[in-house]
Amino acid sequence: MTTNALHTLATPALVLDRSAFEKNLRTMATARPGRTLRPHVKAHKCTSIARAQVEAGHASFTCATPLEVIGLACAGVGDDVLLANECLDPHRLAEMARAQHDTGITITVAVDSTLTVERAAECGISSVLIDVNVGLPRCGCAPDDARGLAELAMRRGLVVRGVMGYEGHLMTAPEADKPTKVRACMSVLVDAFDEVAAVGGESCTIISAGGTGTYHVFDADDPVLSRVNEIQAGSYALMDTSYGAQPLPFDQALWVVGTVISTTSRGDAKWAVIDVGLKSLGMDHGNPTIDGASVWFCSDEHTTFSPTDGELPALGERVLVRPAHIDPTVAMHASIHVVPALGENVTEVWPVDLRQW
Repeated sequence: MTTNALHTLATPALVLDRSAFEKNLRTMATARPGRTLRPHVKAHKCTSIARAQVEAGHASFTCATPLEVIGLACAGVGDDVLLANECLDPHRLAEMARAQHDTGITITVAVDSTLTVERAAECGISSVLIDVNVGLPRCGCAPDDARGLAELAMRRGLVVRGVMGYEGHLMTAPEADKPTKVRACMSVLVDAFDEVAAVGGESCTIISAGGTGTYHVFDADDPVLSRVNEIQAGSYALMDTSYGAQPLPFDQALWVVGTVISTTSRGDAKWAVIDVGLKSLGMDHGNPTIDGASVWFCSDEHTTFSPTDGELPALGERVLVRPAHIDPTVAMHASIHVVPALGENVTEVWPVDLRQW
């Protein structure tokens, strides 16, 4: 539950176990080498982590916000960046277009409507992916509209590079059901790609989908699943308890460290409080986890828990917390403290430099 090597950190703080992190990168790079993986930086929002992913062989990236796109381009990380999100803000679109012009990095944006296509063209964006709804009720055009949007994009002088779709509703589906359900979603995407490619020309080559929870179901021998040629996984690098509950070959690599600031022993009731709460944890996937303890609840600045062995930690002791959802957790912190392995001293501090919009 605790580690003494982190006693000098001001808490709450993010701590990265470099040995687990590098193992995760190697494991994914073996399964999805090179450009078959387009790592999603929304999971870490950190150019230092993105550079490590480049060293693992991945030169193309997925982003969720314009700042992530511009930050990667200006840092010279990777050579092909996708904004896998619709954007109508002319200032942000123009900034991304300028970043491509200034850095030479290819920048592509997702479009799913006439207006997103028109706005991208007006603001100087050069290439797009047609975002197709494959079952998650979020962004993405109706599959039957994909070809028409591609035709409009071509008329407006945009390069249509292919299609993308996100089966996010299946990331934590029962493992036995995933291949069949993902295949059904990808059948929709592949059919849409064939329509788009009919008008997109030789530059139309990308079918982009997937995530940490489904990366492993894209069977190379399946005539549908094998056509998806890049996966947008991100959380695999750091992990959280939501993905950790899945049978995935990745280890928890990022923790929130807190300090025990209060303890209570009242009859049979014993509990401790640390200075890690709602303002330092992504809570949309539920409570965090503390090894060797039962988490009772989180409040603004606190997490209350009881030790499963009955022994309360000492006041001032440091406690490692596993977040339930890594992406919003990282976004609440300004930096990541890197240790070679848990229990060792901090050797580097990496800024979370892509965390704003």
